[in-house]
Amino acid sequence: MNVRIERVVTSGIFALDGGEWEVDNNVWLVGDDSEVLVIDAAHDADAISAAVGDRRVIAIACTHGHNDHVNAAPQLADRLQPQTPIWLHPDDHVLWDMTHSDRRPDADLADGQTITVAGTQLTVLHTPGHAPGAVCFYAPELKAVFTGDTLFEGGPGATGRSYSDYDTIVASIKARLLTLPTETVVHTGHGPETTIGAETKNIAE
Repeated sequence: MNVRIERVVTSGIFALDGGEWEVDNNVWLVGDDSEVLVIDAAHDADAISAAVGDRRVIAIACTHGHNDHVNAAPQLADRLQPQTPIWLHPDDHVLWDMTHSDRRPDADLADGQTITVAGTQLTVLHTPGHAPGAVCFYAPELKAVFTGDTLFEGGPGATGRSYSDYDTIVASIKARLLTLPTETVVHTGHGPETTIGAETKNIAE
């Protein structure tokens, strides 16, 4: 299998509810030498574009609509091939509009949707809680899941701000993520990777 997972770390500001925080984001590229899927175009279109190189980008897929995960998406799409689409779950349009009021995503992500890149399938898992339209992307052939800010090393993502809910994120993680094979590698939106097995103990009963 020639499909590989690449990480680009970008830095910038997360802003919500009147506050601002400096953050480092993981941008994930899934693909081969010909085509690639970009997961979460954060902060720096130049750095992401350099990592993509001359490969065809099938889409920019957003795990959720917080500004630090989508702020570079339109600029990146514009500099890539014509009609490179931006995908977002419709429940997160309210968050997207806080950052990009003059441009909408090109298509909606749906729970159970299958994305194929370089012959490998990723399944969209709707996992609300950190954000109402938060999704994860599960690639069983790669033994990987891309969780955005739903699940980190150490437990659930933050739920102390607008449009988030702790009970909802825990329910999402239990139903949609902890049911995956324990060896599945969790590629997070910030910080280090972990595994489903390692995080099982960190989720409230």
